Amino acid sequence: MIDEALREALEAAGVSDSRLLVAVSGGRDSVVLLDGLQRLAPERRLELVVGHVDHGLRGDESSADRAFVEGLAAERGLPAIARRVDPETARRGGASRSRPSLEEAARGVRRAALEAMADAQGARSIVTAHHLGDQAETVLLRFLRGTGPDGLAAMAPVDATGRWLRPLLGTTPEEIADAARARGLRWREDASNRDRRFTRNRLRHDWLPGLADAFNPQLLRNLADLAEAQRKDREWIEALVVEAAKERIEVGPDGVRMAIDGWDALPEALARRLARRAMREAGLERDVRRVHLERILDFLRRGRRAGRDLRIELPGGRVLSRVDDAFLLAGPGERERVGRFGNATVPLRD
Repeated sequence: MIDEALREALEAAGVSDSRLLVAVSGGRDSVVLLDGLQRLAPERRLELVVGHVDHGLRGDESSADRAFVEGLAAERGLPAIARRVDPETARRGGASRSRPSLEEAARGVRRAALEAMADAQGARSIVTAHHLGDQAETVLLRFLRGTGPDGLAAMAPVDATGRWLRPLLGTTPEEIADAARARGLRWREDASNRDRRFTRNRLRHDWLPGLADAFNPQLLRNLADLAEAQRKDREWIEALVVEAAKERIEVGPDGVRMAIDGWDALPEALARRLARRAMREAGLERDVRRVHLERILDFLRRGRRAGRDLRIELPGGRVLSRVDDAFLLAGPGERERVGRFGNATVPLRD
């Protein structure tokens, strides 16, 4: 079953005749992934490189994980590359509200390390062992913490860049466990995966099993199906946003310019997504909260009624203001720049 899931995922992603970086932590899921990919490598003409990220968070245990992965790769005749990262560095500085949790920081530096390894090895894609359980946990965590429809889309089998592959995303944890036993595989157990201080672990070991027992044994599958349906909806909606953005948003040397007319006539969902897109172009996606978005939309809907002396101050020193026939979202420290929006060339002054 694992081989078939991998084969279907690789075919759907059009992956063949490629070098792949396989992210291997040393845990059961990633070992099963590596084992299955190596069996499929000849028929798909794949060249595999093992990539391991050492977070250094568990002392000697982290070092033992690295040694295990390097030994596993050597046993299988595969090249391996490992990098040490420090998640704590990503948490230093900045406001406490915007500072990532240790889990978020670890995820960010791990992603950056794997991308650097893939670049160094000339790997087309990075393959991870995320499975159905991970998908369900991500959906439910985002729902509990508060998210919009896009957040429910969670992970895709192939990300938008085509760089990240998750071929086991439709495979249950039980199927992976069965494959590991049937193949007689060895792996490392990470004790921190059972540490109830981490929210995801409480969700995985306590809440999800309890909900499945009390309400629906197919809970994981249903949550993953929700994510897949929402992901497809988001892809369709995003195509509409891209087309609308061509007429309403322009990124230039003086900031992000937005059309001055017609915001009050746009459907609410489209207006919100366009505003979020402008914020993302300005590097504000993480910092903008719902209250900011509401103020921004209210300002844009004023159109030409918006006074030139009004401005909305946003996180990171950004400012949204009207400049003649456009709205401008500009960064800090700009005194006078010239940009173009349509046929109008206008200066920005403090």
